[in-house]
Amino acid sequence: MVLELFLDLYSPPCRAIYIFTRKNSIPFEMHPVELAQGEHLKPEFLKVNPLEKVPALRDGDFLVAESESSSEGWELDQGAALGLKLGASEWKGPVDAVQLQQLLGKLTRALQHPDQEVLAARPFLATEQVSLTDLMAFTELMQPTAVGCDLFQDWSWLAVWRARVEATLGLELVQEAHRC
Repeated sequence: MVLELFLDLYSPPCRAIYIFTRKNSIPFEMHPVELAQGEHLKPEFLKVNPLEKVPALRDGDFLVAESESSSEGWELDQGAALGLKLGASEWKGPVDAVQLQQLLGKLTRALQHPDQEVLAARPFLATEQVSLTDLMAFTELMQPTAVGCDLFQDWSWLAVWRARVEATLGLELVQEAHRC
């Protein structure tokens, strides 16, 4: 029986799970769930997660499904610890200049700590090699690039970290996961 992943690749946590499984050669069957189309509200998906959330995975009878209370588990608390949780909905679609400045203002303090303290001292966020914490933070920080905002340009250590993460994962896999 193959692992089934229910993902919307617009969601950073979903992209992190996708990258993790691909990078580790874990065979899976992808079930795209387009949140913007309301597919998470359809009866067939509600059988997977009655709480209407992605990511979700099923392995035979074993099911792990996102919920408001379990979302911190999927994110490994890196969002709370580093203040990098951006919220996918804030970065979807066109963003006007005022809204962009408000969003970037929220991030300045959050980006300062990992850039100037954490990544100045070690190559990755949690360990000496790329971890799921890096994948979760990376997919969150890549979200604004979809609307033309490069968060890395003003943060030298974050830019070096991004290059390390991309080199470790492979640029082709990163681009594939962020193609949405």
